[in-house]
Amino acid sequence: MKASLFDMDGVLTDTASVHARAWKEMFDDYLSRHGQPPFEQRDYEDYVDGKPRQDGVRDFLASRGITVPEGEPADPPASETVRGLGNRKNDLVQQLITKNGVDVYEGSRRFVEAVRDAGQKTAVVSSSANTEQILEAAGMSDLFDERVDGVVLARENLRGKPAPDSFLRAAELLGVDPKDAVVYEDALAGVQAGHAGGFGLTVGVDRRGRPEELKKHGADVVVEDLAELLG
Repeated sequence: MKASLFDMDGVLTDTASVHARAWKEMFDDYLSRHGQPPFEQRDYEDYVDGKPRQDGVRDFLASRGITVPEGEPADPPASETVRGLGNRKNDLVQQLITKNGVDVYEGSRRFVEAVRDAGQKTAVVSSSANTEQILEAAGMSDLFDERVDGVVLARENLRGKPAPDSFLRAAELLGVDPKDAVVYEDALAGVQAGHAGGFGLTVGVDRRGRPEELKKHGADVVVEDLAELLG
Protein backbone atom coordinates (compact mmCIF):
# COMPACT_ATOMS: atom_id res chain seq x y z
CA MET A 1 0.00 0.00 0.00
CA LYS A 2 1.17 3.50 -0.85
CA ALA A 3 -1.16 5.62 1.26
CA SER A 4 -3.27 5.59 4.42
CA LEU A 5 -6.47 7.64 4.68
CA PHE A 6 -7.71 8.27 8.21
CA ASP A 7 -11.06 9.43 9.48
CA MET A 8 -10.52 11.77 12.44
CA ASP A 9 -13.37 11.62 14.98
CA GLY A 10 -13.23 8.24 16.69
CA VAL A 11 -10.14 7.04 14.81
CA LEU A 12 -7.46 9.62 15.60
CA THR A 13 -9.15 11.66 18.31
CA ASP A 14 -11.78 10.95 20.92
CA THR A 15 -13.98 13.68 19.49
CA ALA A 16 -16.72 11.31 18.34
CA SER A 17 -18.01 11.44 21.91
CA VAL A 18 -17.92 15.25 21.77
CA HIS A 19 -19.93 15.23 18.55
CA ALA A 20 -22.42 12.74 19.99
CA ARG A 21 -22.91 14.96 23.05
CA ALA A 22 -23.42 18.05 20.90
CA TRP A 23 -25.89 16.27 18.60
CA LYS A 24 -27.88 15.05 21.60
CA GLU A 25 -28.03 18.46 23.25
CA MET A 26 -29.12 20.15 20.03
CA PHE A 27 -31.70 17.53 19.04
CA ASP A 28 -33.10 17.04 22.56
CA ASP A 29 -33.83 20.74 22.76
CA TYR A 30 -35.56 20.68 19.37
CA LEU A 31 -37.44 17.42 20.00
CA SER A 32 -38.70 18.46 23.44
CA ARG A 33 -40.30 21.54 21.91
CA HIS A 34 -42.09 19.34 19.38
CA GLY A 35 -43.34 16.60 21.69
CA GLN A 36 -40.85 14.00 20.46
CA PRO A 37 -38.83 11.41 22.46
CA PRO A 38 -35.16 12.30 23.07
CA PHE A 39 -32.23 11.60 20.79
CA GLU A 40 -30.55 8.27 21.60
CA GLN A 41 -27.06 6.85 21.04
CA ARG A 42 -28.46 4.49 18.45
CA ASP A 43 -29.87 7.46 16.55
CA TYR A 44 -26.37 8.93 16.47
CA GLU A 45 -24.87 5.72 15.12
CA ASP A 46 -27.60 5.02 12.55
CA TYR A 47 -28.34 8.46 11.14
CA VAL A 48 -25.62 10.96 12.03
CA ASP A 49 -22.18 9.48 12.74
CA GLY A 50 -19.58 10.25 10.08
CA LYS A 51 -21.86 12.34 7.87
CA PRO A 52 -21.75 16.07 7.02
CA ARG A 53 -23.85 18.08 9.46
CA GLN A 54 -26.70 18.86 7.09
CA ASP A 55 -27.01 15.21 6.05
CA GLY A 56 -27.10 14.13 9.70
CA VAL A 57 -29.83 16.66 10.51
CA ARG A 58 -31.88 15.70 7.47
CA ASP A 59 -31.51 11.91 7.88
CA PHE A 60 -32.31 11.86 11.60
CA LEU A 61 -35.36 14.11 11.31
CA ALA A 62 -36.61 11.97 8.41
CA SER A 63 -36.38 8.92 10.70
CA ARG A 64 -38.88 10.71 12.98
CA GLY A 65 -41.09 11.72 10.08
CA ILE A 66 -40.06 15.38 10.42
CA THR A 67 -39.28 17.68 7.51
CA VAL A 68 -37.90 21.19 7.98
CA PRO A 69 -36.83 23.78 5.38
CA GLU A 70 -33.28 23.45 4.06
CA GLY A 71 -32.42 27.06 4.89
CA GLU A 72 -29.18 28.85 4.03
CA PRO A 73 -25.58 28.17 5.17
CA ALA A 74 -25.58 31.37 7.24
CA ASP A 75 -28.83 30.59 9.11
CA PRO A 76 -28.53 31.51 12.81
CA PRO A 77 -28.36 28.61 15.29
CA ALA A 78 -31.88 29.37 16.52
CA SER A 79 -33.40 28.74 13.07
CA GLU A 80 -35.47 25.58 12.72
CA THR A 81 -33.96 24.72 9.35
CA VAL A 82 -31.52 21.99 8.33
CA ARG A 83 -28.71 24.53 8.16
CA GLY A 84 -29.73 26.36 11.34
CA LEU A 85 -29.87 23.18 13.43
CA GLY A 86 -26.54 22.08 11.97
CA ASN A 87 -25.00 25.43 12.88
CA ARG A 88 -26.32 25.09 16.42
CA LYS A 89 -24.67 21.70 16.72
CA ASN A 90 -21.40 23.09 15.39
CA ASP A 91 -21.45 25.90 17.94
CA LEU A 92 -21.88 23.34 20.71
CA VAL A 93 -18.95 21.25 19.42
CA GLN A 94 -16.66 24.27 19.34
CA GLN A 95 -17.69 25.25 22.87
CA LEU A 96 -16.94 21.74 24.16
CA ILE A 97 -13.56 21.59 22.43
CA THR A 98 -12.59 25.03 23.74
CA LYS A 99 -13.64 24.06 27.26
CA ASN A 100 -12.29 20.51 27.46
CA GLY A 101 -9.59 20.26 24.79
CA VAL A 102 -9.02 17.23 22.55
CA ASP A 103 -8.04 13.71 23.59
CA VAL A 104 -5.88 11.73 21.16
CA TYR A 105 -5.84 7.96 20.81
CA GLU A 106 -2.12 7.42 21.40
CA GLY A 107 -2.18 4.07 19.60
CA SER A 108 -3.43 5.90 16.52
CA ARG A 109 -0.72 8.55 16.79
CA ARG A 110 1.96 5.85 16.95
CA PHE A 111 0.41 4.03 14.01
CA VAL A 112 0.27 7.14 11.81
CA GLU A 113 3.91 7.85 12.64
CA ALA A 114 4.79 4.24 11.77
CA VAL A 115 3.12 4.26 8.33
CA ARG A 116 4.84 7.57 7.54
CA ASP A 117 8.17 6.10 8.61
CA ALA A 118 7.42 3.20 6.25
CA GLY A 119 7.12 5.65 3.36
CA GLN A 120 3.36 5.87 2.98
CA LYS A 121 1.56 9.12 2.22
CA THR A 122 -1.17 10.09 4.66
CA ALA A 123 -4.39 12.07 4.59
CA VAL A 124 -7.11 12.85 7.10
CA VAL A 125 -10.63 12.53 5.67
CA SER A 126 -13.40 13.88 7.88
CA SER A 127 -16.88 15.30 7.46
CA SER A 128 -16.14 17.81 10.23
CA ALA A 129 -15.69 21.46 9.36
CA ASN A 130 -13.57 21.73 12.52
CA THR A 131 -10.89 19.30 11.38
CA GLU A 132 -8.05 21.83 11.14
CA GLN A 133 -8.84 23.23 14.61
CA ILE A 134 -9.02 19.76 16.16
CA LEU A 135 -5.79 18.50 14.57
CA GLU A 136 -3.95 21.59 15.74
CA ALA A 137 -5.33 21.20 19.27
CA ALA A 138 -4.25 17.54 19.18
CA GLY A 139 -0.76 18.36 17.90
CA MET A 140 -1.21 16.14 14.83
CA SER A 141 -1.35 18.63 11.94
CA ASP A 142 2.14 17.76 10.70
CA LEU A 143 1.32 14.05 10.37
CA PHE A 144 -0.82 14.42 7.24
CA ASP A 145 0.10 15.34 3.69
CA GLU A 146 -3.47 16.25 2.72
CA ARG A 147 -6.77 17.07 4.41
CA VAL A 148 -10.26 16.57 2.97
CA ASP A 149 -12.81 17.81 5.47
CA GLY A 150 -16.20 19.47 5.73
CA VAL A 151 -14.78 22.73 4.41
CA VAL A 152 -13.42 20.99 1.30
CA LEU A 153 -16.65 19.05 0.79
CA ALA A 154 -18.63 22.29 0.71
CA ARG A 155 -16.12 24.14 -1.46
CA GLU A 156 -15.79 21.37 -4.03
CA ASN A 157 -19.43 20.19 -3.84
CA LEU A 158 -18.45 16.63 -2.89
CA ARG A 159 -20.92 14.16 -1.46
CA GLY A 160 -20.36 13.17 2.15
CA LYS A 161 -19.98 9.64 3.52
CA PRO A 162 -21.33 6.99 2.88
CA ALA A 163 -20.53 8.18 -0.66
CA PRO A 164 -16.83 7.57 -1.38
CA ASP A 165 -16.16 11.05 -2.80
CA SER A 166 -14.10 12.42 0.10
CA PHE A 167 -11.79 9.40 0.23
CA LEU A 168 -11.43 9.36 -3.55
CA ARG A 169 -10.53 13.05 -3.52
CA ALA A 170 -7.89 12.41 -0.85
CA ALA A 171 -6.35 9.62 -2.93
CA GLU A 172 -6.34 11.93 -5.93
CA LEU A 173 -4.58 14.68 -3.98
CA LEU A 174 -1.98 12.17 -2.79
CA GLY A 175 -1.48 10.91 -6.35
CA VAL A 176 -2.33 7.26 -5.60
CA ASP A 177 -4.80 4.79 -7.04
CA PRO A 178 -7.56 3.84 -4.57
CA LYS A 179 -6.55 0.17 -4.79
CA ASP A 180 -3.16 1.17 -3.39
CA ALA A 181 -4.62 2.96 -0.35
CA VAL A 182 -6.08 1.89 3.00
CA VAL A 183 -9.09 3.53 4.66
CA TYR A 184 -9.33 3.64 8.48
CA GLU A 185 -12.84 4.34 9.82
CA ASP A 186 -14.95 3.88 12.94
CA ALA A 187 -18.33 4.99 11.54
CA LEU A 188 -20.68 2.74 9.61
CA ALA A 189 -21.07 5.43 6.95
CA GLY A 190 -17.28 5.64 6.72
CA VAL A 191 -16.61 1.96 6.15
CA GLN A 192 -19.40 2.00 3.55
CA ALA A 193 -17.54 4.82 1.81
CA GLY A 194 -14.24 2.92 1.86
CA HIS A 195 -15.88 -0.18 0.45
CA ALA A 196 -17.76 1.77 -2.23
CA GLY A 197 -14.58 3.55 -3.33
CA GLY A 198 -12.78 0.35 -4.29
CA PHE A 199 -9.91 0.91 -1.87
CA GLY A 200 -7.31 -1.78 -1.30
CA LEU A 201 -8.42 -2.30 2.28
CA THR A 202 -10.97 -0.80 4.65
CA VAL A 203 -10.10 -1.12 8.33
CA GLY A 204 -12.91 -0.69 10.85
CA VAL A 205 -11.89 0.76 14.22
CA ASP A 206 -14.33 -0.64 16.76
CA ARG A 207 -14.73 1.84 19.60
CA ARG A 208 -18.28 0.77 20.47
CA GLY A 209 -18.27 -3.02 20.54
CA ARG A 210 -19.96 -3.63 17.19
CA PRO A 211 -17.41 -5.48 15.02
CA GLU A 212 -20.00 -7.43 13.05
CA GLU A 213 -21.84 -4.24 12.04
CA LEU A 214 -18.61 -2.72 10.79
CA LYS A 215 -17.90 -5.85 8.74
CA LYS A 216 -21.46 -5.90 7.42
CA HIS A 217 -21.09 -2.32 6.19
CA GLY A 218 -17.81 -2.95 4.39
CA ALA A 219 -14.86 -3.30 6.76
CA ASP A 220 -12.35 -5.94 5.62
CA VAL A 221 -10.55 -5.96 8.98
CA VAL A 222 -11.75 -4.79 12.40
CA VAL A 223 -9.53 -3.76 15.30
CA GLU A 224 -10.29 -2.08 18.61
CA ASP A 225 -7.25 0.20 18.34
CA LEU A 226 -4.81 0.92 15.52
CA ALA A 227 -1.94 -0.04 17.82
CA GLU A 228 -3.01 -3.67 17.23
CA LEU A 229 -1.70 -3.32 13.66
CA LEU A 230 1.80 -2.41 14.80
CA GLY A 231 2.63 -6.01 15.69
